[in-house]
Amino acid sequence: MIVLIGGEKGGTGKTTLATNLAQMRAARGHDVLLVDTDKQESASSWASLRAEEGIDPTITAVQKLGKNITRDLLDLAKRYDDLVIDAGGRDSFELRAALVATEQIFIPVQASQFDVWTLGNMAELVEQAQVLNPRLRAFVVLNRASPNPSVSEAKEAESLLDDFPALTFCGVTLRDRIAFRKASSAGQGVEELHPKDPKAIDEITQLYEIVFNEK
Repeated sequence: MIVLIGGEKGGTGKTTLATNLAQMRAARGHDVLLVDTDKQESASSWASLRAEEGIDPTITAVQKLGKNITRDLLDLAKRYDDLVIDAGGRDSFELRAALVATEQIFIPVQASQFDVWTLGNMAELVEQAQVLNPRLRAFVVLNRASPNPSVSEAKEAESLLDDFPALTFCGVTLRDRIAFRKASSAGQGVEELHPKDPKAIDEITQLYEIVFNEK
């Protein structure tokens, strides 16, 4: 399976989600490749730190940039069970090329009206890519929502997605939890972090099950 974590807006937690999904997939016995298409190389740096610290399972990561990305991704998909692609937060050649190769894109947005409004351009990119890649499905995941249950921003953001028929809310909301930042800075997935944060683990597990259709 090829899974793309991408979007036009930066700072929405794409690399955090991509690295956690890759770690969880590998921990469950799948041969997964983390593909970094962002010039900032955040996902590659996470995988390198993980290797330096000797954390098992090892996550193989490669960086792919330039005009041959679509071809390269389809070739790599023949050699791995799964590809998890981390795309930078902008409308880039890499993002557009990955959309042509991927089976599904998960677009993280922060649970605010401003972030959701930025989905208009992403919806257009998805619709354009679907002409060449009709199997492409696009989902939105609400990320870094307030952990305060009295804040209704997530529900408000979800209701605004009705304006974008090419995009579907995946049903998962991840809260702004320090465990995600601690795990990322240590080359870990949040389920590997000690002490454990059960709420963070539950949220990322919900996303994992949706992405890979597993229960």
